[in-house]
Amino acid sequence: MNFLYPGFFFALFAVAIPIIIHLFNFRKFKKVYFSNVAFLKEIKEQNSSREKLKNLLILCCRILAIVFLVFAFARPFLPSATKIDQNRGNSVSIYIDNSYSMDAVNKEGSLLDEAKRKAKEVVKAFQLNDRFQLLTNDFEGKHQRLLNADEALQAIDEVKVSSASRKLQQVLNRQQSIFTGISNRFVYVISDFQKGFSGNEPIKTDANTNISLVKLNANNLPNVAVDSIWLLSPVHQANTTEKLVVQLRNYGDEEAKNIPIKLYINKQQKAISSLTIEAGKIKNDTLSFSGLGLGWQKGMVSLKDFPLTFDDELNFSFKVNAEQKVVSINGQADEKYIKALFSADSYFKLTEMPEANINYSALPNHSLLVLNGLNNPSSGLAQELKSYVFNGGSVVVFPNLDADKSVYSAFLTALNLPAIAELSTTPSKVSSIELKHPLFKDVFETLPQNLDLPQVNKYFSFAENNTRNKENLLQLPAGKLFFARFPVGNGQIYLSATDLGNENSNFAKHPVFVPLMFKIAFASAKEQPIYYTAMKDNVLESQKIDLGANQSLKLVADNFEVIPELRQTNGKTLLYVADQVKKAGFYDVKKGDSTLAVVAFNDNRIESDMHYTEQADLQKLFGKQQIAFLNPKSDSIASAVAAKNNGTELWKLCLILTLVFLAIEIILVRFYHIQKHTNS
Repeated sequence: MNFLYPGFFFALFAVAIPIIIHLFNFRKFKKVYFSNVAFLKEIKEQNSSREKLKNLLILCCRILAIVFLVFAFARPFLPSATKIDQNRGNSVSIYIDNSYSMDAVNKEGSLLDEAKRKAKEVVKAFQLNDRFQLLTNDFEGKHQRLLNADEALQAIDEVKVSSASRKLQQVLNRQQSIFTGISNRFVYVISDFQKGFSGNEPIKTDANTNISLVKLNANNLPNVAVDSIWLLSPVHQANTTEKLVVQLRNYGDEEAKNIPIKLYINKQQKAISSLTIEAGKIKNDTLSFSGLGLGWQKGMVSLKDFPLTFDDELNFSFKVNAEQKVVSINGQADEKYIKALFSADSYFKLTEMPEANINYSALPNHSLLVLNGLNNPSSGLAQELKSYVFNGGSVVVFPNLDADKSVYSAFLTALNLPAIAELSTTPSKVSSIELKHPLFKDVFETLPQNLDLPQVNKYFSFAENNTRNKENLLQLPAGKLFFARFPVGNGQIYLSATDLGNENSNFAKHPVFVPLMFKIAFASAKEQPIYYTAMKDNVLESQKIDLGANQSLKLVADNFEVIPELRQTNGKTLLYVADQVKKAGFYDVKKGDSTLAVVAFNDNRIESDMHYTEQADLQKLFGKQQIAFLNPKSDSIASAVAAKNNGTELWKLCLILTLVFLAIEIILVRFYHIQKHTNS
């Protein structure tokens, strides 16, 4: 026997071990002895079972890999809850907010650039045969055309920041107007959703439209804006001192300290100031300036504020006139006080007309009309005056106390004024003066304790049953009217209870008469708005402009010219420019080569408030309407759009599982070894 034969040593080892174990523990020896009798047989069976298990696992992995690979090419998906029928085709409207606020930056860069990237993802998530509308704040005609995918991507690249601003409801209305036919309707709104854009009113949408909002996350920025301005006097004269009120608003959450303000007139600096404004507050400042010449003036108020600068300037324009036209219609030949009053100042050009020969066509060219003691005021005159006042004119009525009371009552009631109750001949004295009224502002330097007021011997008492719109300027005892203002239409009528005769009162000679009449004349000046808002104000007001048969008006600026639509009303001309004026600046109204007016436009201040509407508040605006919110931070817009429209696609998961099972197969083949035992 070959002792070197491995089986011999193995057998010897198999017999010796149980004997040794038995010497220490008989029970254990017995168990091990019987188990080792079949040792070789069990080893062979275990090797065979492991080999079969390995082959079975490899086969299963290979089959599963092939199955999931087939599934991946089949593109399985979980159907969308919206149950969209893709066979009907898709019409997609994408709105990109390109207002000034979108020029702000966040971690992704410019908000507008991020919006354009998201819009491209939306386009790529749809099919090649789908049609797209690209909408911006400009609301241009080209935005009403449906584009294919390539055209839409090109149009997105061309979007730039615009001065135009819209409301969310306006945008949705415009988007929904593009949809026709039976195609699926999709609306995407990509914006920072400023509070001014979202608004506070409930949003109404079409139930058949799938609406998705992509809210870009912007940083809250400090901002101070020139909110508004106004001139204290409607009348502007050469070489006089003017006062301008500037209103600044701090939209930020922190106090803005020492904001510098500068005033320019015709590009020349006229005043300078500075303001400190609390967070979220408004503050006014009054700037004085002088040295104006005749004609149109171009003004600008500016401040320095970073990082937002689009609202740091506000343009305005006004005209310095050489004269103001006043007409006096006289019923008494010996009238002298009105003539003496307005002839004393060369700025006023007084035209006198007798009651019997009134030139009605010339009345709209005058800012103030004085009716001085008319003997028999007619109903025809009342109708002309009513039209004149409704279009912004001012009328002062000094009655004729000797005229027929019934005739005057009918005349006054035709002008919406109180009727005459009686003629009073009891001497009286004005008991009060309304010093808080704007007409008396800056009239008195100091007020004495016992102010001397006009006396009256003869006057009309009026039936003041329904005069809620009356403003008493001078009042008799018991609340009786002596001199009052009545707003009518766009103008006003001033009614006196007495005439200007010396025998009836000392009103015409009293010190209060001259400043009162001058203030009324100045307040009656017809002035156009000193500025408009681009893309918002579409109607411009001007004094009446007469055009010949072949003449037209043009609105002209640098590299800009448009012919507005004209409409004539009594006393003024309206120019309709639609939304053609898109940029801030000065625009000349030209008739041929002559400049009739200068109008100033500014950017909309709605973009100045850099606070944003939260998602929960947006949901409240839509109420129970179904809308989707796509978060640009956590969502892939393309995946979210595809999932919403087509359901959740599973082909990527199937492909991943295919690779996983192939990897398991490789691991089994390479690392799962079966230990083999031999025996002879």
